[in-house]
Amino acid sequence: QIRRIKAAVAVPVIGSLNGSTLGGWLQYAALIEQAGADALELNLYAIPTNLAESAAVVEQRAIDLVRAVVAQVTIPVAVKLSPWYSSFGNFAAQVDQAGAQVLVIFNRFYQADIDPDGLAVRPRLTLSQSAELLPRLTWLAILSGRVTASLAVTGGVHTARDGLKAVMAGADAVQMVSALLEHGPERLGLVVDGFRRWLVEREYQSLKQLRGSMNIARCPDPSGFERSQYLNVLQSWRSR
Repeated sequence: QIRRIKAAVAVPVIGSLNGSTLGGWLQYAALIEQAGADALELNLYAIPTNLAESAAVVEQRAIDLVRAVVAQVTIPVAVKLSPWYSSFGNFAAQVDQAGAQVLVIFNRFYQADIDPDGLAVRPRLTLSQSAELLPRLTWLAILSGRVTASLAVTGGVHTARDGLKAVMAGADAVQMVSALLEHGPERLGLVVDGFRRWLVEREYQSLKQLRGSMNIARCPDPSGFERSQYLNVLQSWRSR
């Protein structure tokens, strides 16, 4: 599949990999590189079900995996993370130190539903919505300027405005899937045009001027800022 895509397009091709064993991760990472991928995204999608396994063990296994794959391949390695780590900022920093060149925020867990009548577990896939962008903006803003890796956002980007918010929070790249499944690849052109129009209207020379302009690194007291925003959100509700 990667070979066919590389032959058909002019843009860089990034392979996405989700594995279950270290040997499998390493084997397929090498195969993806050999197939011609320009970069590799490690999709760390796993739900720990062993109640005796601590958070530290789960996190260390992921960090060791990233370090092993980075040592295995020569192409850039991105790591797609979920938000469910107990201290996400610290974990992201460790993944950064393990050699990841991009942190992708956040994975969406696709969980099964239950059919009470049929007494069965049923797959249920729902596409993302713009409202899902908010937690991603929070962590982009917290990590921007504080890790070496580039930052990418995935989940909740459907419009140019969504993408602009992500860039302002610190995103170097924006991933779109649900919007393209719903509206087709033409959606990309609309989003790019929206970016350009917004920047021109506000006299920005480039996205670089905008990137990270709303990140938390510019705040002298990040914890105090987050606390105040929590209170502001609660107080912003008004009945209709």
